[in-house]
Amino acid sequence: MHKHIEWDEPGNASVAAFFKDDPEHTPPYPGAVLSARYQGRIVRVKVEAYREEDAVSIGSVAAILDQRGHRFQSHQNLNVGDMVRLPDDKRAIERWEEDEEKE
Repeated sequence: MHKHIEWDEPGNASVAAFFKDDPEHTPPYPGAVLSARYQGRIVRVKVEAYREEDAVSIGSVAAILDQRGHRFQSHQNLNVGDMVRLPDDKRAIERWEEDEEKE
């Protein structure tokens, strides 16, 4: 059973927006690690399956990090190891604190 997660909007770090005009961009595959945002944290999801008809990856939470790269075993009701669904439109490019300082 998958844990229902209300992912944060990726905003200007949207993977879907970044690759929308790239015909060679491929969908996620088993073993790939994707990133998303959840209540201010970065969550990495290891893909076990991809449903192309829904544009959703299904996988386990591999890591939960803050913007400085510190790791956590849980955040709110999400834990490392939980099975989740991650829609393509919620995937985010990871941005770190020092990246934002350079802009």
